[in-house]
Order: sequence, then C-alpha cells, then structure tokens
Amino acid sequence: MIEIYTDGAASGNPGPGGYGVILRSGSHYKELSGGFRMTTNNRMELLAVIEGLNAIKQPGAQVTIYSDSKYVVDSVEKKWVFGWVKKGFKDKKNKDLWIRYLAVHKLHDIKFIWIKGHNDHPENERCDVLAVAASKDRAAQQIDTEFEAEKNRATLL
Repeated sequence: MIEIYTDGAASGNPGPGGYGVILRSGSHYKELSGGFRMTTNNRMELLAVIEGLNAIKQPGAQVTIYSDSKYVVDSVEKKWVFGWVKKGFKDKKNKDLWIRYLAVHKLHDIKFIWIKGHNDHPENERCDVLAVAASKDRAAQQIDTEFEAEKNRATLL
C-alpha cells in the first residue's frame, strides 16, 4: 500500500507554479517537487499526481492519492476523464496531462481521497510548502511547454 499526497500552486493563475508530492509506504518516505515559469494551478495539481505515480517503481501497487483538488479527484472518481477521452477531449483543458495520467493510472490500483486544503492536514500542508517553494525558485523553473504553446496559440487567434 502506497500513499501519495499532492498539491499544486500557481501565483497569478496563470503564473509561476509548482507541485509538491509526498510518497509514503511503511517506513519509506519521499518528497518530490518541481516548478514552472508559467502554468496554472489545475495543471500543477494534476502534474503532482502524475509525478507521484511515476515515482512508483513496481507496477500493480495499491495506491491511495490524497488531493485537495476537486478538479483532479472528481475528474477521476466521477469518471469524467474517461468520457473526455471518448470525445477526444473536445473543449477540455490540460489534454496533454490527462493523457499522461491515463497512461500511468493503468499501471496501478488507484483510489483518490479528497481532503480540504489549508485545513491543518500535515501532509497537505507540507505539499503546499513544497509546491509554493518550487514555484518561487526561478533558477530551477522549467518551461511548461504545452501550456505556453497553447497560450501563444490563443493569443494569435
């Protein structure tokens, strides 16, 4: 059994953003984070889940993901994302990340649990600290290529 706690942040939304992840299994504990120069909160919430799942080395794990993102939790638990696939993600944002999520979710037995954000949940608070710190670390910020390309396409229209 593996527990994954996630959070995402974006200042300005869109703006500089980051994600934070805690993986825990028995006595094993790992933290992950990453930042981007321009992105959205929803993208970082979803990317946190993807990065957490990507960190699991063995397929077939039982995974519980704790997230304060209704966007992510409801999209999966209410099976909306599977309907979006059938419609080719028509008019849906973050298609690139949802496709990445769908590829990795097949590898494990995953359950999502929504937790209220900023409610003194220790792991959620720690993930928030990781996400915000990553969003502010300009030297380590990556480029959210798909988001910036989509934003540029929208500007040209």
